[in-house]
Amino acid sequence: MSTILIVDDEAHIRMLIQQTLEELEDDGVELLTAADGEEALAAIASAKPDLVFLDVMMPKVSGFDVCRRAKRDLGLSSMYIVLLTAKGQEFDRQKGYDSGADLYMTKPFDPDGLLAKAREVLGLQTT
Repeated sequence: MSTILIVDDEAHIRMLIQQTLEELEDDGVELLTAADGEEALAAIASAKPDLVFLDVMMPKVSGFDVCRRAKRDLGLSSMYIVLLTAKGQEFDRQKGYDSGADLYMTKPFDPDGLLAKAREVLGLQTT
């Protein structure tokens, strides 16, 4: 069974992503959420999700730091991390990739694109 972790400090964005991806539950995908970087790191350490949609600007621990710690400190280099952020500048994008992100998407994002990326990463067929 595959697991996706959705991390955003804004509840409505977490809900939007969850609603976008909930059809994947029919394929046996478990959806988990976290409201900040600390929760995210705890969830990553315990659940070891296959895919993480991770907000960059959060209280306590930034998405960049969560990404870096998950990939390096926890040794989960095969975990696919998509950074979601309103910051679309090249500097921020490069910082995201330098921290270990596999993909950098700017908000507002296309829900269909998010779902398609999740299906691709998890190796699920499109319906």
